[in-house]
Amino acid sequence: MEVGLVGLLRTAWIAAILPLLIASVPSSRLSSFHGAVLEFAKRGKIMKSSSQKFTVPQKFFCHFYLVAVVWTALLLVTTGMYAYKTVPLVYPTFPSQLTGGSHIFSWHKSHSIPISYRYGVWRSVFLLLLMEVQVLRRLFETIYVFNYSSSARMHIFGYLTGLFFYTAAPLSLCCNNALEVYKFSLNAVAEFIVKGKTTMQHMEFDWLEFVSSLLRLRWLQWTGAVIFFWGWIHQRNCHAILGSLREHSGQNDEYVIPHGDWFEVVSSPHYLAEIVSNLVFAAAETHRWYLKKFKNYPSNRLAIIPFVY
Repeated sequence: MEVGLVGLLRTAWIAAILPLLIASVPSSRLSSFHGAVLEFAKRGKIMKSSSQKFTVPQKFFCHFYLVAVVWTALLLVTTGMYAYKTVPLVYPTFPSQLTGGSHIFSWHKSHSIPISYRYGVWRSVFLLLLMEVQVLRRLFETIYVFNYSSSARMHIFGYLTGLFFYTAAPLSLCCNNALEVYKFSLNAVAEFIVKGKTTMQHMEFDWLEFVSSLLRLRWLQWTGAVIFFWGWIHQRNCHAILGSLREHSGQNDEYVIPHGDWFEVVSSPHYLAEIVSNLVFAAAETHRWYLKKFKNYPSNRLAIIPFVY
């Protein structure tokens, strides 16, 4: 199952990214294909009002994050409990050794498990935790920050792509341990069904031990976390700027040039902070839209990557 899942996810990601790479090739022979891919990526202001066929309201963005919050939380809880119970990175404190019960035996069993595997499981927990932080904020923003115009639409293919991404991305973060986590979860559910609520009442969980294991992760993971939160903060700021533009505009379909934060150097800094291949196409089209819409648009801004593109 594990090898099959990893292979399936790899195939799915390749199938999703390959058309974008092909469309990026600067060849006149691929102009029609490039146009088709770009059409799928359009949404909101860069989608022509006449292009309403096969579209859904842009406010359906919240569906992505509802799915992502629930799915990521499920993976985080199950993977986290598996990591805590079977492959811990720290020893329990002395009092818990005296009263730890079955959890103590799992500590002794974990010694036979390679340290590289244990670190791999806890890296998955760490990445799922970061993912949950991201999608929770994005769900909040789609509900309370962005005031989508009633005329704003997105292509149905882009909508389905978003659902695929927010289903596959969290699963990809823990796919190497999926089989073990699945078996662990099934055993836990079976035990709960047999023993009932008394099992839950006596379930041992020490937050200090759990956090201590996360803190044992190496500098590479923490460097990545710093970069993640750097982009996270800037994306939050840029989304707040975009949300405020709609609040202060006199009409629903009135657009103004955004300023502040990374908007001073690129047209789509919120995409830069959360860069994915298909967002490059959307950013490029957004940049072209700004240039056509505003004659006084800042000439020093590029589409998505400062000083490059």
